[in-house]
Amino acid sequence: MTKYNQIYSDLLASITSERLQHGARLPSEAELMATYEASRGTVRKAIEQLQERGFAHKVHGKGTFVLSTRPIEFQLGGIVSFQETWPRLGENVSTDVVEFSQIALEGALHAHIDAEAGSSITRIKRVRRIDGKRVILDINHFVTDLIPGLDEGIAQHSIYAYIEQHLKLQISYAQRTIEAVPRNQDDQQHLDMDGQSHVIVVSNQTFLQDGRQFEYTESRHTLDKFYFSDVARR
Repeated sequence: MTKYNQIYSDLLASITSERLQHGARLPSEAELMATYEASRGTVRKAIEQLQERGFAHKVHGKGTFVLSTRPIEFQLGGIVSFQETWPRLGENVSTDVVEFSQIALEGALHAHIDAEAGSSITRIKRVRRIDGKRVILDINHFVTDLIPGLDEGIAQHSIYAYIEQHLKLQISYAQRTIEAVPRNQDDQQHLDMDGQSHVIVVSNQTFLQDGRQFEYTESRHTLDKFYFSDVARR
């Protein structure tokens, strides 16, 4: 793990476990530089990542403070994997991989992925449980040539960690849409709908630093369990 990832992960763990509570001041850049024997640029990158993902905010002349430790909250600003959100949701959280397959890029899916028709796509369906209830269905599509080597074990944990730490690729940005849609057969099969007629679908087309699209994902959420938030800055 790089020093940047170590600093970010340690600070995130302190926030999500509430060792650093809402409003608490993070260690200063100088303190973090000394603790991790890291450069100022590395420390700033880790802190900026926390800010971008809605966990902290900087007050000029005073320091950086914990912005939120709320449970069961998904930040719209930033690209955050479920694995990174997981610690805030408590201990009774799990993932079930219900499909892992290779398909050809064609039909309606091709409208969402900028790659050559017929390209190999790794499709993964994962059900997220909180307190035993199936509340999210993630349907991931990865361009296999860009993200090789995926398997069910990786899918059970963090695909983004595999991409960033093992493949050494930098995830840059995502184009995102959010809409309420009628439930479909997948939702009825894999989610505890409790009579709900609709789900919230968060769709992401996600790109690497060099501009290549490597993923299209639909995260399908039950209506009763989650709310979404963003951090707006001028």
